[in-house]
Amino acid sequence: MAATKIGDVRAKSADELNTMLLDLRKEQFNLRFQRATGQLEALSRIKQVRRDIARVKTIIGERSRSAATTA
Repeated sequence: MAATKIGDVRAKSADELNTMLLDLRKEQFNLRFQRATGQLEALSRIKQVRRDIARVKTIIGERSRSAATTA
């Protein structure tokens, strides 16, 4: 799976972002578990997932801050 583009993340709804964040965190957990047991082959995927999580959380934060300033 390729890295998520920021434009793709911005196009998603709040529910889709929360679902995506949950899926990414599950994947991160599984990758860490595979690394601990020595089964992980693509170490770069851990970094990629971590950055995707940061992208999603950034967009969620931006939206919550913009909603708070307009309210």
